Amino acid sequence: MKKVILASSSPRRQKLLRQIGLRFEVKVKPVDETLPEWLSYDEAVCELAYRKAKEVVLEEKEGIIIAADTVVIHRDKVLGKPADYSDAVKTLRDLSGDNHLVITGFCVIDAATANVATASETTRVFFRRLTDAEIEAYVSSGEPMDKAGSYGIQGLGAVLVDRIEGCYFNVVGLPLAKLASALKEFGVNVLE
Repeated sequence: MKKVILASSSPRRQKLLRQIGLRFEVKVKPVDETLPEWLSYDEAVCELAYRKAKEVVLEEKEGIIIAADTVVIHRDKVLGKPADYSDAVKTLRDLSGDNHLVITGFCVIDAATANVATASETTRVFFRRLTDAEIEAYVSSGEPMDKAGSYGIQGLGAVLVDRIEGCYFNVVGLPLAKLASALKEFGVNVLE
């Protein structure tokens, strides 16, 4: 199998790739994450993923580089990681009883051939109505503090979610089925 490099320090993305049996190295380079305002959210996450992968490709002669970027959108506003405890509480109050979008873009580049593929996945997440006590307890757990949208569906945050429409793994950080299809085109077949 070809060498695979993940251009992400996200423990969740690393866990997802290990879950599907992929062996990989991790290499992360800083990138400019400012985007032209005219890009759609789908285009924006793909562009950021491309920038992350491209920076790693500059130092590699061979291998398949994977990079990704995720945004959480609520009422046409991007929700980043919470600045502090009160910011996490406010975000979760806003999401309570409502739905939002999680959009992940990924980029795959073959360092040897410079072939590039990008794609995005959108999942709609529906939160149940949360009480203030539930929100306070969840934020006190510390789990939301390093997560866009102030929750992690793969952890305790699972109890906040009523249902989703779309790919669950996308909400965690990588749309695995779509990524596996893209990797197959680069000669990396996770099912062989």
